[in-house]
Formats: sequence, C-alpha cells, structure tokens
Amino acid sequence: MRKLVGMFMAILAVCMPAFAQTWTLVWSDEFTSGPIDASNWKYDGGGGGWGNNELEYYTPRTVNAVIDSGNLLIIARKERYSGSDYTSARLKTQGLRSFTYGRVEARIKLPVGQGLWPAFWMLGTSISQVSWPRCGEIDIMEHVSNVPLVYGTMHWDNNGHSQYGGNVACDVKEYHVYSIEWTADAITWFVDGAQYCVGDIANNINSTNEFHAPFFIILNLAVGGGWPGIPDSTTPFPDTMFVDYVRVYQLSTGVNDGVEEMPKEAGLKQNYPNPFNPETNIRYQVSDIRNVKVSVSDLLGREVAVLVNERRNAGVHEVKFDGSHLASGVYICRLEAGDVIQTRKLVLLR
Repeated sequence: MRKLVGMFMAILAVCMPAFAQTWTLVWSDEFTSGPIDASNWKYDGGGGGWGNNELEYYTPRTVNAVIDSGNLLIIARKERYSGSDYTSARLKTQGLRSFTYGRVEARIKLPVGQGLWPAFWMLGTSISQVSWPRCGEIDIMEHVSNVPLVYGTMHWDNNGHSQYGGNVACDVKEYHVYSIEWTADAITWFVDGAQYCVGDIANNINSTNEFHAPFFIILNLAVGGGWPGIPDSTTPFPDTMFVDYVRVYQLSTGVNDGVEEMPKEAGLKQNYPNPFNPETNIRYQVSDIRNVKVSVSDLLGREVAVLVNERRNAGVHEVKFDGSHLASGVYICRLEAGDVIQTRKLVLLR
C-alpha cells in the first residue's frame, strides 16, 4: 500500500501543471512626449525645509519639471523665489497611483554637485493619517553631492524611528536602472539588476508592518539639507535629473503550460534588450483576431519603420526591429490594434 501511494504521488507530480511566478508590468510612465501626465503625477510645492533643512522651493513650473526628448527633466535652479534661494520640483503619485509589493524601477541619470540631493522613493499612503515614520518610507535611490555612491534605505516606526539600508558605488552621471523588488518577505535593492542590499520584513519582523500596505512614488531633486550640506561655488546651476521611465511590475502566478494570460484587448509587452544595439525584440499581445500595426517613430513623430501591418490572431507575438540604419537616440514603438493605441520607448545605443 505504501508503495502504491508513492507511485500515485509520483504520477501526480508529473501530471500536475507547474505554477510559475513572473513579474508583470502593471503601470508605467515612459515620458515619451507632451505635458506631464496629470493622471499619474501631482506636484508637491513650497519650501520650509521639508523636515531636512532643504533650501529649495518646489514649483510646478515647466522651468523646473518638463518632458523633453523622451525624458522627464527635474531641474534645480539658483534663483530667488518665494523666500528661497533655489527652485526645483517634486512629483508624486499620491492619490493617483499606489502599490503594495512589486518591482519598482526607474532609469535615471543624475546631477552631481555639492548640495544636490536627487531621489527616487516611496511613502506609505497612510502618511496623512499616521504621519512619518509610521507610514513607512522606501528610498529606492538617493544620491548626495559628489559622493560616488547611491543609497537604498527603508524607514519605519519601531517605538521610534528605525532605518536599515545599504549603498553601492555608481557613476551616477550615466543612466542606470534603480529598482527594488518588494515582496511580503523582503525589500531588495538593485542597480542595473545587480543586488546590493536586502531588508527582511517577513511576518512584520521588528515592527515592519508598514511595509505590507500601499505606497506611492516620489521623484525629486532637493538642494541643500542636513545630509548633502549646502551648495558652494562649484555647484553647477541649473542642473538636471533625467528620468527615462518609471515602471511597476507585480508578481503573477499562472500555470506554466506555455500559454500566457491574454489582456482584455491588446498591448505592448516588454521589449528586450532595451537599450539595444542594433536589434531588439518587440513582443505584443492581442486577445482576439484584429488588425494590428506596429511601427517605430523618432521623437519628431517621423515613422522610421513599419514592423507589422496585418490581421493577427489572438496570442502573444514577437517581431524584430533592426536599428542598424538609424542614429543613436530615443525612438517610440507604437502599437495600434482597433481602439487600442499604446507606445513604448526604445533606446538605441551605438
């Protein structure tokens, strides 16, 4: 009998489908063109130090935050404004987009200068009810002054302010992908996919219950403060934080039978590699038979390639884009499928 049970369990293990977890894109802002999307971002405004003795006044002006050439530009300026000697911008998804767990990432190029403090971070949506640090804070990336490091830190309340984090060497003047993978067990920090720090939050260890609730995203460029100190004569103004994109993925569990879950209508999936040279694979999916056009344009809207223009069956499809005849730069992949229009940024690097 014991042998039969063992045989049955072995057969069952073979016949049962395997379940796999994958990161699925649930939200992004690619900053391709036009004004800053008010359905994704709102502005924090004002001065007063922001609890860190900062010197800037945050404004919603386009001289401090604007989309240009496929990037969100956050610009710090030395100018007298509303009682402050500097201006900059701070954008947040509070009240618009919030997330519990996920892979949260952005591709960013940072300014370097004494007293500059760019950051890509998150706060718990409960901040208006319980204040900081009880709401929790996840700093995905911070950089200060001229130090060749980036920092990842978590802040929470454990009978008072507690924090844990790490840092890693980084040439911040070049673009890098800064990210966390945030699950019910841990928050893990990465630069360009290389892990450098892990914080344990499993079972609310050390009163980390803040990190099992929704958070919103913040992008800002501070000037001055207790950590970076004040600017000096070497600090370049104006200076800019370039944000190529912000993306949020969440884990989805499905049967690993080679069939991907279909979207309600159609959509672009992640292209790979990106950046690329000279080729990249573009994946898209449709939920029913429909006419599909996949094209690539430059930032002036000029079509440089039509990759697909035909009726396609439901499913996940892939097409190769060869950019060997094009100059380095940012291009826009566009999917048109019935009423669905979706774009995604492509970066060609020579």
